[in-house]
Amino acid sequence: MPLAELREAEAPPEIGAIYAGLRAASGVPLVNLIHRHLATMDGVLPWLWSAIRPPLEDGSLAGARERLAASLALPPLAPLPATAWAKAGLDAADRPAIAALVETYNRGNLTNLILLTALRRALEDAPAAPAPPSPRLPQPAMLPPPPPLPRLEDLPPAIAALVRGLAARHGGAVVPSLYLHLAHWPPLLAALPGWAGALLDPPAIAAGREAAVHLAAAEADALRPALAIPGPVPNGHGPAALAAIARFSREVIPGMVPVGLGLRRLLATP
Repeated sequence: MPLAELREAEAPPEIGAIYAGLRAASGVPLVNLIHRHLATMDGVLPWLWSAIRPPLEDGSLAGARERLAASLALPPLAPLPATAWAKAGLDAADRPAIAALVETYNRGNLTNLILLTALRRALEDAPAAPAPPSPRLPQPAMLPPPPPLPRLEDLPPAIAALVRGLAARHGGAVVPSLYLHLAHWPPLLAALPGWAGALLDPPAIAAGREAAVHLAAAEADALRPALAIPGPVPNGHGPAALAAIARFSREVIPGMVPVGLGLRRLLATP
């Protein structure tokens, strides 16, 4: 069953304004699933936005994001040749748009992994590991807008099965939005397991997830002093909100970070 979410087109003004702030501060032209999910809990997304806004807007998050991406080990992957692209039945003209979509998710996933880890560890009062300060970088330019995000239940059964098959490799019930978004190019979904090789093997996904969680903890602890947590989670949603934050920061997002960075390599111009 899909995770409850409040999509951007359906957001009331208060939530829509926070969605706009998240997009502007991160340079990500969409709102990621964790925020769309927390928006279904009364008062939780405004609380989260207050907590994470300072490091997101001051440039320190951008530096942490780049350092984590550079530190994460990936399987050997080379740009796909044009022959592989054509053999899969894909139009070469779509490659830049797909690469841009993957980069949108890379930026969003790295951003949210670090920020949610920082928030979770602060709320858990976890001892902060020694970490060098995050370099402050200028906020990157806004990425190009993606195509509309399909709904899983609206996809033709064969395409929905491809999306679910990729999601099942992660071992959880949440369908990552990247796979759902790539349903605009069904041949790509079908070709990904062969193209990505070890990157999409469940043991490699699990190992990459563990590595991303470890690296994120160090970056997150460096950012924790900048958080501005406005008291407890409102309206009695603390247990549900913290469970979602833990699930996304320990499982869903870190499982997709290595995949997205690997796809960046595959989709680069050969």
